[in-house]
Amino acid sequence: MTLTAIDNQLLATIADLHGTPQGAFNIRKDGEKVDRRSSANIEIISKTDKPGIDIIVKPGTKNESVHIPVILTKTGLNDMVYNTFEIGEDSDVLVVAGCGIHNAGDQKAQHDGVHTFYVRKGAKMKYTEKHYGEGPGTGERVLNPKTYIVLEEGASAEVELVQIRGINHTERVTEAILHPRASLKIIERLLTHGDQKADSNILVSLTGEDSNVQVIARSVAQERSFQVFRATLKGQQRCRGHLECDSIIMDQAVISASPQLYAEHADAELTHEAAIGKIAGDQLLKLMSLGLTEKQAVDTILTGFLR
Repeated sequence: MTLTAIDNQLLATIADLHGTPQGAFNIRKDGEKVDRRSSANIEIISKTDKPGIDIIVKPGTKNESVHIPVILTKTGLNDMVYNTFEIGEDSDVLVVAGCGIHNAGDQKAQHDGVHTFYVRKGAKMKYTEKHYGEGPGTGERVLNPKTYIVLEEGASAEVELVQIRGINHTERVTEAILHPRASLKIIERLLTHGDQKADSNILVSLTGEDSNVQVIARSVAQERSFQVFRATLKGQQRCRGHLECDSIIMDQAVISASPQLYAEHADAELTHEAAIGKIAGDQLLKLMSLGLTEKQAVDTILTGFLR
């Protein structure tokens, strides 16, 4: 299958790909494999019981990456994948995913992705997933990502989940289980506009002693869009967890934020902070005094906030 100019632009937007990536990769378009390459230390295998792939990182693998982007360009397509990641003990890898939808028709284009990560003892993983929608058609662009993470003893992960723009509806689920001395950082950045709706649910269970998690959520709701954010930290042993969610609300948008903490152990230290507000007028005036138009000033502030 040959990639078009639109395909290449989508890949650049969601995965920073400009040509064939280094290392292992799997590129999927419209429900089919486009290209794949395993490396000496990272093997990619097709599942036999359902659509999706298994990504197996050998123990001790260092400074390697795997890219697994998905693009949709067919209107009326409902794509579903199940991807499982085995991150071997004492490895240190980068995983880059993401989905871009170009819908030029009048039917819905939808991608549902279920990603399950097993990060073994002492391993480190950075995972980035970007979502983006575009196209001149009237059909909806829908993305429903589900991310499940198990961090074994001493493992660590940094997870970055980003919705850039153009997604009409999304239901996002992120769940993690942390074993002793495991460490997790989740960063979610979300932009909605028009009549778009976004529902995000995060649940982290700190089941092991001295595990820790930090969840940082940033969102912007413009025009008539609607956002719901729910995040729960469960401290079941001696552990530390912090949750913060900050949102900018504009125009006629609506935002609901519900951070929750459950401490099930006397030595569980859990904190949260949440804020919803508009762009400060003095910030706009300062940027406009430097020669920016109001729109340019707003865009600059939003870009910095979501970075």
